[in-house]
Amino acid sequence: QVQLVESGGGLVQAGGSLRLSCVASGITFSTSNMAWYRQAPGKERELVAFHTNFGSAKYADAVKHRFTISRDNGKNTVYLQMNWLKPEDTAVYYCNSGQYLFGDYRPYDSWGPGTEVTVSA
Repeated sequence: QVQLVESGGGLVQAGGSLRLSCVASGITFSTSNMAWYRQAPGKERELVAFHTNFGSAKYADAVKHRFTISRDNGKNTVYLQMNWLKPEDTAVYYCNSGQYLFGDYRPYDSWGPGTEVTVSA
């Protein structure tokens, strides 16, 4: 059974930084493609960034050059370093494992509880 546990969220002022972590179990982490999604109040869940099992990363346009996804296969952990945060980054952030097909990331239907990020103006 896949378990994903996110942490690291909180309240931060605009321009600040946070580092999110997600510990995964029930999967072979080193061969898994991992991603971060977010869901803002009243909006659909959206893909923020993904990291393939061979080391390629891709970002949503809204977070490019501000967020960095990385992983530690020895710790079964994926990270999201978020810099220069904006109020529009306010959301619940979720990690996910999924497929990487034809340049796109497709999530498996297994989600953790998420971690809440609030950015004040």
